[in-house]
Amino acid sequence: MDIAGPDHKRRRRPRPGASGRMTDYTRLANPFDPIRVFSDDQVEAIHQNALRILQDIGMRVLHMGGRARLKAAGASVDEETMIVRFDKGLVESALASAPRTIELAGGTAARNVTLGGRNVAFLSVAGAPHASDIDNGKRPGTLADLENFVRLTQSFPILHMLAAVMEPQDVPVHLRHYATMRAALTLSDKVPWVFCRGAGQVRDSFEMVRIARGLSPDEFSRTPCCYTVINTNSPLQLDVPMTQGLIDFAEAGQVLIATPFCLAGAMAPITIAGALSLQHAEALAAITLYQIVRPGAPILYGSFASNVDMRSGSPAFGTPEHVKTSFGAGQLARRIGLPWRSSAGTASNAPDVQADYETQMSVWGAVMAGCNVLLHGAGWLEGGLTASFEKLITDLELLQSFAEMFQPVSADEDDLAFDAIRDVGPGGHFFATQHTMQRYQTAFYEPLVSDWSNFGRWTETGAKTATERANRIWKQKLADFEAPGLDIAVIDALDDFIARRTREGGAPIDA
Repeated sequence: MDIAGPDHKRRRRPRPGASGRMTDYTRLANPFDPIRVFSDDQVEAIHQNALRILQDIGMRVLHMGGRARLKAAGASVDEETMIVRFDKGLVESALASAPRTIELAGGTAARNVTLGGRNVAFLSVAGAPHASDIDNGKRPGTLADLENFVRLTQSFPILHMLAAVMEPQDVPVHLRHYATMRAALTLSDKVPWVFCRGAGQVRDSFEMVRIARGLSPDEFSRTPCCYTVINTNSPLQLDVPMTQGLIDFAEAGQVLIATPFCLAGAMAPITIAGALSLQHAEALAAITLYQIVRPGAPILYGSFASNVDMRSGSPAFGTPEHVKTSFGAGQLARRIGLPWRSSAGTASNAPDVQADYETQMSVWGAVMAGCNVLLHGAGWLEGGLTASFEKLITDLELLQSFAEMFQPVSADEDDLAFDAIRDVGPGGHFFATQHTMQRYQTAFYEPLVSDWSNFGRWTETGAKTATERANRIWKQKLADFEAPGLDIAVIDALDDFIARRTREGGAPIDA
C-alpha cells in the first residue's frame, strides 16, 4: 500500500498499460443523500421540544462569567440555582450568526480542511487514558505512546486532523498540554486539537500554535487553525472548564465542537426522540453562548448519543439505537444548518470481531447520516478508555473503504464494456481481455490490511490474523516515519516557551 509523498495523496502507481487511476484521500465529499429516520414534521417537533426545554427548564451553567454573558444577552438567570433559561429568539439569533462552512488552516495548504456541506473529515480516537498493543497489552498511556499515535496519524492521509488520541499519564497534568502540543506541532502539520482544561492551558496552547504557524495574534484570531471539543454534563449542565473553554475559543476565533454525550436510559431519556431532544437542547445552549461571545465564531453541532446496557449500566456502541440516533442527529444538524460532528465507537475490550462490527455499524450510521466530522473513527476500544495501535490500522481499512465508495462511478461507452462482453461471449472469462488488461492494475481498491490469498498461501506465509498484520503495519510505518520539515528556529522557540512556562509553574486545570 502506497502512502503519498509531499502532495499527501495516496497513489496507486500504474505499470505500463494501466489506466492511471489516482485516489486523493485528503479532500473527501460524501455523494450519498443522508439517511432519514424521522419525517420533517418529527424533526421539527424534536427541535421545538428542545427549545421548550431551554425556555421552561433551562441549563445549569456553573461558570459565573458564562451566566453573566447570557444574562447580558437577554437570557433569564437564577443566580441561586445557576439555572439559565433561553428565549427562543435568543437561540434563533445565535443560529443565524453561526457560519455554515468552516475553513481550517493546516501547517501547509495541503492540510487545510473544509467543514460543512458534503465534506467529510475522519479522525482517530481521542481522550483515552490507556494505550494497548498485542505485544505489551493495555497500559496507562505514555508520552511515547502519544507521539507514536501522532506519527501514525501524520502517515495516513485518510486521517484529516489530529485528535487528542490519549492522555500521557507520565506527564503531570499542569505540564501535560506542553508535551501534547509539542508532539502535535513538531511531528505533524495537520490541524491540531487543544484540550480545554482551564484558561491558562488554552492560552499556552494557542501561543504554541501561533509560534509553530508563524502567526501574529491578529492573524491567529482571523485564521481558524486549531479546534477543541467541549462536552455538556448531561442532563442540562455546563461545568466550569467546559464553559471557560467555550469562551476562550470563541474569543480567539478558533473552532469548537459543542457535543453533549447522551446515553439513553442513563443521563438521557430512554426513547430516541427524548434523548435527541435533550442532546439538541444542550447543543443549542452551547452554540448560543458561543455566538454571544463572538458572533460568527466557527462552531460545529456535535452529537454522541447511544444507549446503555440496562442490565449493567455500561455504555453500548454500534447498536441499532446508536445508528438511529446518528440518523436523527444528522437531520437535526441540517435543520439548524450547521456543520455536524458524529462519532464511532465500540464497547469491546480487545481488537476482536465485536470491536470491528460495532465500529462498522457506528461508522455506517454517522457517514450515511451525512456527518462532516467523524471523531473516534480509528483506534477506539473499551468505550473510549483505550487507544489501540492495531485497531487504529484495521479501522483505517474501513475509513479508506468509505473514501473509495465516495469516488464517482463512470458509465461511459468504454465502462459499459459492450465490446468486451461480445468478444468473450457465453461461457468465457474476462481475465485476458484487452478491456481488463488495460485496467486491472488500478480498477479495484487495494487493501491495507485484508489478505485475499487462499488458505494454502495464507498458511504458508504464517497464517497471520488481521490484528497481527495490523501490528506489522503500524510498526513499519513508525520505522519509516519522517517528521514534516519544521524550521529548527521554530522548534527552538517552542522549546524555549515550554521551558519558561515550566519554570513559572505551568498551568493548572480550572476546577
